[in-house]
Amino acid sequence: MSKQEIIRVLLLADTHLGFDLPRHPRSNRRLRGPDFFDCTRAALSPALRGDADLVIHGGDLLYRSKVRAGLVQAALEPLLEVADTGVPVLLVPGNHERGAIPFPLLTGHPHLHILHHTRTQVLKVDKYTIALGGWPYHREAGLRFRKLLAESTLCDTQADLRLLCVHQAFAGARVEGFRFRADAQTIDARQLPTGIAAVLSGHIHRWQVLEEAPDGSRLAAPLIYPGSVERCSHAEEEEEKLALLLHFLPDAQGGRLQQITPVPLPARPMLSITLPTDFDRDTLIKLLAPLPENSVLRLRVTASPAAEQLKLLSSSYLRELAPYMNISLSGLAKTKTG
Repeated sequence: MSKQEIIRVLLLADTHLGFDLPRHPRSNRRLRGPDFFDCTRAALSPALRGDADLVIHGGDLLYRSKVRAGLVQAALEPLLEVADTGVPVLLVPGNHERGAIPFPLLTGHPHLHILHHTRTQVLKVDKYTIALGGWPYHREAGLRFRKLLAESTLCDTQADLRLLCVHQAFAGARVEGFRFRADAQTIDARQLPTGIAAVLSGHIHRWQVLEEAPDGSRLAAPLIYPGSVERCSHAEEEEEKLALLLHFLPDAQGGRLQQITPVPLPARPMLSITLPTDFDRDTLIKLLAPLPENSVLRLRVTASPAAEQLKLLSSSYLRELAPYMNISLSGLAKTKTG
């Protein structure tokens, strides 16, 4: 613990490990799967170097619910490395896991705690008691929030720091071109209770901190999304990818947030370019030349290409032009990936 008696919580979420990581690749294209593992390890680096007292993963550790045991083991390995140092780790199962981490026997570790059901996990960090309440992703959390919160017993748990840890959408959260409104799946943030220091949530891929409800009323506690560790779709092109190091002051009222320190992640640049209708080989070379060689690029086609142009857009040819990029096409009847 620091001299200022601050509790440092490292928050990450939506790692989606296993995405684009086939066991038997059918081509020599660059896979994006390792990018997600690289960013996850970078997100956890403050904890591994001793700069965090607690790690919280806000859910969607995996890219889907039905995966092989080997992938679960690989996905848990970075978290277990942190747990091996004695730093406690809390994991919230997300919607991609359908509310449950598969192969639960692989999760056995005294410092790895998983919210398999609605509850509060109590931890001791130095002289302070920390209460981490929450539940796995719930499809009707918007309707059942008060019931879920009561069942967690978080607000009734005596602690120096109380945090609500979930994987849910809250009204007011934003993504590209959209702002969430309260409904059956989306929680009305005005229902947040007093007596907690913050809500830490996964599920929304854009990092953001909400302190007001959509109607402008002040929330009872800050609502914090770290966002995904890598860009998962082209809607996230402009989003900075981060983990967040949160500094809390413990007190008799459940603690309070003092500071947020961003942890930048090595997410690959993601770009979109519209091809002119008369493009040729030289056009493609000129368009690709100034781009970062590790770009995740979407080429938009606005008209039906001629036969010679289609050859230029083949996966094999695009890999030849830009072997370190991931290139996809939009606007064609059939999307091809390079």
